[in-house]
Amino acid sequence: MATPTFSPPRDLLTELEPAAEAFLNRHLGMAKEWFPHDYIPYSLGRDFDKEPWTPDQPRISGVAQIAFEVNLLTEDNLPSYHREIHRMFGKGDGAWINWVNRWTAEEGRHGIVLRDYLVVTRNIDPVALERGRMNQLQTAYNHDDGGNVLRGLAYVAFQELATRISHRNTGRYSSDPVADKIMARIAADENLHMVFYRDMLSEAMKVDPSAAVHAIADEIMDFEMPGYGMVNFTRKAAQMAKAGIYDLRVHHDDVVWPLLTHWGVFELENLDPSAEVRRNELRAFLTDLDAQASRFEAKRALILEREAARAG
Repeated sequence: MATPTFSPPRDLLTELEPAAEAFLNRHLGMAKEWFPHDYIPYSLGRDFDKEPWTPDQPRISGVAQIAFEVNLLTEDNLPSYHREIHRMFGKGDGAWINWVNRWTAEEGRHGIVLRDYLVVTRNIDPVALERGRMNQLQTAYNHDDGGNVLRGLAYVAFQELATRISHRNTGRYSSDPVADKIMARIAADENLHMVFYRDMLSEAMKVDPSAAVHAIADEIMDFEMPGYGMVNFTRKAAQMAKAGIYDLRVHHDDVVWPLLTHWGVFELENLDPSAEVRRNELRAFLTDLDAQASRFEAKRALILEREAARAG
């Protein structure tokens, strides 16, 4: 009787190391150096011990304040995100760990510039911001399947694109040119980060397309924005959705489908039977998500129409 052969588990990080190095070098060639202090109107600053913050001081209000708070507290949770991507991709001393460290360094600027802007302009209560930061970091963030490289790549690709869009729409909604410029700068970073992860997953699909389909379907069907877990996040997310900053239609049309199309998920051939089943489940899920988005749009239009009638 022949002795069965043992196949060790596939080491995707090692197999993908050459691609990671190429995409890291591409990123370094495209990334623009910038400095948070260049974006802050420091001439508007006043000492808080002499003039405490009061609710009448902000130049932005309502949903814009909520969106900036959500975006900042999301960025503030960088220690958790670094831990997670280090757990997913922090292998050896080559391209992967270099990417993890570079990504962390670039992301760190986002929290710096957002906090400086909001504090200097007094657009949000600085005490509430600090309490929110403390709570957010103590709540932390954990990905349920952080040991799965493919799920990790899928998650960060979707998350970076979602964050890019949320930041960009927040800047536009604020009606503040300074805020809009800051958010456009952050969104440009997030886009390059998304491109790295998107293209890394494309390479991974060449290695194991069936496993990649499972990972992509799992992430889409279980996706949560990185701000999930902050105090009153559901209420704040609902207000941002009502304003069109980030809603189901944006998620479906501008985040999920562009990446699925880029990866050619529904055109892949020769998948194993379980991946075919999962792909069909994903197709049904997306049909339902599209219907949910349409129902939300109709409900929002009706609410806004009623609000306009009352105001008139």
